[in-house]
Amino acid sequence: MEKPNVIILFADDMGVGDVSYGDPAAMIQTPHIDRLSSRGMTFTDGHSSSGICTPSRYAMLTGQHHWRRFHGIVGAFGGSVFEPNEFTIARMFKQQGYRTAMFGKWHLGWDWDAIRKPGVAKKNLAKASSYDWTKRFPGGPVDQGFDHYFGDGTINFPPYCWIEDDRFLTIPTKPVMKSRPLAGGGGFRAGPMAEGWNPYDILPTITEKTVEWIEEQDGDAPFFAYLAFNSPHYPIVPNKAFHGKSKAGYYGDFVIETDAMVGKVMAALEKKGLLENTVVVFSADNGSEKHCLERLKKFDQWSSGDFRGMKRDLYEGGHRVPFIVSWPGKVKAGSRSAEVISQVDLAATFADILGHHLGNDEAIDSYSILPVLKGEEFPKPLRTATVQNTAKGKYALRQGDWVFINAHSGSSPRQEPKEYLDYFGLEMYSENNPGLLFNHQG
Repeated sequence: MEKPNVIILFADDMGVGDVSYGDPAAMIQTPHIDRLSSRGMTFTDGHSSSGICTPSRYAMLTGQHHWRRFHGIVGAFGGSVFEPNEFTIARMFKQQGYRTAMFGKWHLGWDWDAIRKPGVAKKNLAKASSYDWTKRFPGGPVDQGFDHYFGDGTINFPPYCWIEDDRFLTIPTKPVMKSRPLAGGGGFRAGPMAEGWNPYDILPTITEKTVEWIEEQDGDAPFFAYLAFNSPHYPIVPNKAFHGKSKAGYYGDFVIETDAMVGKVMAALEKKGLLENTVVVFSADNGSEKHCLERLKKFDQWSSGDFRGMKRDLYEGGHRVPFIVSWPGKVKAGSRSAEVISQVDLAATFADILGHHLGNDEAIDSYSILPVLKGEEFPKPLRTATVQNTAKGKYALRQGDWVFINAHSGSSPRQEPKEYLDYFGLEMYSENNPGLLFNHQG
């Protein structure tokens, strides 16, 4: 069988209620994501490994739950979360003869020691003069199995510049400059910024670079591309052409611009005649940011859909994410699955598609969902249980319809806003509560 191309389209802080799935009443219309859903299988019970971004991205790329090693995000000037030569799906694809490329948000750390000038004091870490920007910037995507990288690292973390492969395309010589007013709010961590840096350019530029790379593929080798959008993560920066396109403020407009970028990638595949032999995965790293509470109040739009919680939470809204897999001719168009799956399952699934044997220490938490995608009969459920985690020592264990949380609440804030609890008729749990056990369907 001819090896398929594979593309992962990864949104940033997008809840399951932010995709319209053909609902004309939805306040945020996502026709291109909806079309992808109509061409493939939509998983209604799909999850990220964590309620925050670095851990989820690590887990997705390695097929291993983040909590085996770490829990938090990589901060500004933080090192790589990977061990030397660690298994990643990019490395696996490359070993199988694929061309591999990544675009957009990395947020998994770099080797800052390689470019930091000797003797830099901790108080000067955020100064542009503390680094030699002409040197190779290792530890990023090209050291984890990707042949090529183009992106900005992380939209609200320094350095604010373009990085190509392991070199700086634009040199961040300035401190963080005030950009023109941000459409929907948000800010930036202190650190070096390139002259003229504009956060509004990121989403269209990384998409354009992805399309250009697809157009360059000559068909003599299959390819794997990972496009990690910076949207709809804060800062909320939809371009002017998308202002007012949703009924959920600038955040909704940013989702709609993200959807338009999905459309551009799909159009590029179609133009090249590659749609029929390309697996396209659309998902997100975790649920929507806490500002979703403001949208609930102002627009009556809830990013988590039917579920409690948001980004960082052990509740479903923290980690239940949009999850679509399209593969024409192999996955039934317009199909839906209630199978409980996790992004860690992509590793074993891709290995299954490629006929690649995973070693005993590779993708250890990954289950192949290929039988589900093909509509085959298989023992139910596919997974014995799922484990969710964001903060150290706090876990949600789900088995069948039952969920156990070993904390007084599944919320990351100490107390959920009363207005929010009243809106949904939810109960506030005492901090003396030893844990929660409940029926997921109850």
